[in-house]
Amino acid sequence: MARGFSPGQPRRGGLARAGRIARRSLLIGSVAVAGGVAFGAWRYTRPLPDPFAGDAETVALTPYVVIDAGGITLIAPRADKGQGSRWIQAALIAEELDIDPASARIAPGPVSPAYYNRALLAENLPFLPTDEGWLARNARAASDIPARLLGLQMTGGSSTVPDGFRKLREAGAVARETLKEAAALREGLDRVALRTEEGHVVLPDGRRIPYTELAPDAARIEPVTTIVLRDPAQWRHLGKPMLRGDIVAKSTGTQEFGIDLRLPDMLYATVRAAPEGGQARLIDDNAARAMPGVHSVTAIEGGVAVLAETTWHAFRAADALLLDLTGPPDRPADSAAIWDALTRSLDESGHDSRNRDDGDVEAALGAEGAVIAAEYRVPFLAHAPMEPLNATVLVTDEACHIWAGTQIPDFVVTQTARLTGLPESAIRLENPMIGGSFGRRLELDFILQAVRVAQSVPGRPVKMTWTREEDFAQSRPRPAQIARARGRMGEAGIEALDLTIASPSVMSSWFGRVWMNPPGPDISIVAGAWDQPFAIPHFRVTGKRAPDLAPVSSWRSVGASSTGFYLGSFMDEMFEAAGIDPFEGLLRACNDDVSRAVIDEARRLCDWRGRQPGPGRGRGVAFCLSFGVPCAEVIEVEDTPDGLRITEAWAVADIGTVLDPVNAQAQLSGGMLFGLGHAMNCQITYADHRPEQQNFYDHDGMRLPQCPRVTTRLLENGPVRGLGEPGLPPAAAALANAIRAATGQRLRQMPFADQIRFA
Repeated sequence: MARGFSPGQPRRGGLARAGRIARRSLLIGSVAVAGGVAFGAWRYTRPLPDPFAGDAETVALTPYVVIDAGGITLIAPRADKGQGSRWIQAALIAEELDIDPASARIAPGPVSPAYYNRALLAENLPFLPTDEGWLARNARAASDIPARLLGLQMTGGSSTVPDGFRKLREAGAVARETLKEAAALREGLDRVALRTEEGHVVLPDGRRIPYTELAPDAARIEPVTTIVLRDPAQWRHLGKPMLRGDIVAKSTGTQEFGIDLRLPDMLYATVRAAPEGGQARLIDDNAARAMPGVHSVTAIEGGVAVLAETTWHAFRAADALLLDLTGPPDRPADSAAIWDALTRSLDESGHDSRNRDDGDVEAALGAEGAVIAAEYRVPFLAHAPMEPLNATVLVTDEACHIWAGTQIPDFVVTQTARLTGLPESAIRLENPMIGGSFGRRLELDFILQAVRVAQSVPGRPVKMTWTREEDFAQSRPRPAQIARARGRMGEAGIEALDLTIASPSVMSSWFGRVWMNPPGPDISIVAGAWDQPFAIPHFRVTGKRAPDLAPVSSWRSVGASSTGFYLGSFMDEMFEAAGIDPFEGLLRACNDDVSRAVIDEARRLCDWRGRQPGPGRGRGVAFCLSFGVPCAEVIEVEDTPDGLRITEAWAVADIGTVLDPVNAQAQLSGGMLFGLGHAMNCQITYADHRPEQQNFYDHDGMRLPQCPRVTTRLLENGPVRGLGEPGLPPAAAALANAIRAATGQRLRQMPFADQIRFA
C-alpha cells in the first residue's frame, strides 16, 4: 500500500488510490562492478516494491507519472523546503512527457524505496570531485547498489538535480512512449508514425488523443523501455526561464504549508522539553490547566505538552507551566567549557580523518623560511527556518497518519512504527511544502513529539507547533569548530599548507538520533577543505573529532560552511604575505579546468584588474568547491562613518547544465547572502546547557538595507550538479578578505559583528 499519497488532494491526504506501475529497467538501472561481489546481486536487481499497488482507479505508468480522470500528476519525491525542488523535478519529467509542467498536479508521492536517492552516497565517497579516474568513476556508479538496497528517500546535499537529471527524464520518456504504443495498438498504426504534443498523442491524420483517455489502455500493455532522451536543443522548458509553480502562491500568501493544515475536531499543542539527554520534571501545572481553552497537560518523554483549542491557547498555557529542565551531566554546560574542550581536541595526538596528505608537510614546514600560521573559530549556528516546526498527527488503534514537512520520510515511518507498535504499512505520511529548513527538517524530534502527544488523545488529530523560543532551545545547530592552519609560500605559489580542524561529529550525532552510529571517520568535518582542486606540493587536511558538546546537525552546506572560511581566509593571508594578487594565487594553485574557468570568470565579472575600489573600500575573493560545484565569490565593502557596508557581491558557479536559470541564479545569490548574514551577526552560545539566543532578534541575519547589489554568472562545463548549498561556503572568507583590504583588520572568528561594526 502506498503510504501518504492522494493525487487529487495532496494537502488533505486520504487513502491512496493505486494502479499499475511499469518499472523494470527504469528502476533497476545498469551498474557493472568489475570483479565485484556476487552476494546481494539478486536483491539489487529484483524489482522494487510498487508504490501504487492496489485498486485500478489510478494509472501509474512509472513511479513518477500518475494519470487519472482528473488529469496528470507528476511525482516529485524530494522535499521542497523553498528551494524549488518540486518544480524542477516536475519539469524534468514533463520535458520528456511532452507536457507543460504548469498543466500538471505536482505531489510528493508516497514513502517508498522506489524513490531512493542514488546521488547522496556517491557525493560522500572518499574521492576528489574532480577525480575522473577508473576507480572513482566505478565507485560512484557502484554506489547505486547500496543506495538502492537501503532505499533512502532522503533530501539533502544538493542532490535533487543530480539524482533526478536522468531518471526523471527517463520516467517521462517511458510514459510518453507507452502512451504512444497504446494509441498505435488502438489505431492499428506503427508507434514511430505518432508524435506527442501538450499531453496528447497526435496521429498522422492530425487527430489528437489526450493522455487521460489512453491511460487505461497503456496500463494493460508492457511498458516501452527502449527510449531515446531528447537532445537539449529540443527542450521546450528546461534551460529556459521558468515561472516556478509555487511563486504566485508564495507571493500572494496563499501557499499552504504544514502549519496551515486544518482538520475536523483538531486539537492544538505545544511542548516544553529539556535539552537533549537531560531531564524534564513538572513541578506545577495548575495555572496552565485553569486557563481558558486548555484541554489537557500531559507528560511525554523528555518534556511536557499542553493541548488546547488553539495554538495561541497552548502557547500561553505552556508559559504558565512550572518546570525543572536540566541538561545532560556528561556535556559541557556553557560556551567557555565548550571552547576548552575543542582546544583540547585540537591539541591531542591522533586524528579522525586525513583524506588529503600530499607530499611531506612536516619537512616542508620545517625548512628555512617564514611559516605563516593562523587560528580560526566558527560558532554554533541555529537553522531557524521561517515556518515554525510543526507536525499534525492522528493516532488510532489501527493506524497513524502524519502531516509533516520532512527531508527523511522513510525514517519518519520507521521510527513512528517503533514508537507506536504499529506496522510500517499502517503509518501514513503526507509531506507538504516546507517553509525553510537549512537542515533542520533532517531531524525527527518534533515529529516524534507530535506522535507522543497524539497518543494521549487517540482518535483526534493534534497539530503540535513549537514556539520560536522552543525552536532555539531545542536547536540542533551547526557545530562550533576551531581550525589551525600553517603554510609556506614558494617561488611558484603555495608550497605547503597544513589545516587541522577540531569539531564534534555531525554524522555521529545525527545518525545516533535517527538510526545508528556509522562506523569510520566523519568526512563532514573536513568537507570543503580536503577535496579542493589545488595542486599544492605539500598539502594536508586533518579532521579531529571532539566529544559530543551539543546535539549538532547538518546546517546549510554542512562542513563546507566552515571549511570554506578557513581555507579561503588562510590562502588569502598567504597570498598577502607573498605579495601575490589573490586571483593569480588561486589560479596558480588550481589544477582543475572547470574550477579555473569559474575563478577566471569571477575575476572578469567584477572587473578585478580594471576597477579600483578607492579609499576606504576593499574587495576580497574566495573559492570553494562543495557538493561537486566550484564557486568563486567576490565581495566589496566600504568603511563608512556608520560602520562597514557591503556594497557589491559577485558569484560564479558551474553546475554543468542550467535547468532553470531564474531559480539557479536565485539559489546562488541566496546562498551567498545567507552565508554573509550569518558570518556578520549570528551565533549560538550556551549557558546551563541551553542556547542563550531565543529568537530572530538574538540570531539576526542580514537586514534588507545591508544587502549589496548582487551579480551572478552560471557556467556549464562540468557534470550536472545542484545549487542549493554551494553558494554559501566562499561567502564568509570573501567578506573577511574584503574587510582586510578595506580596513587592515584580519577577522578569524565569526560572528564578525563581535569585532567590527556594520552599518
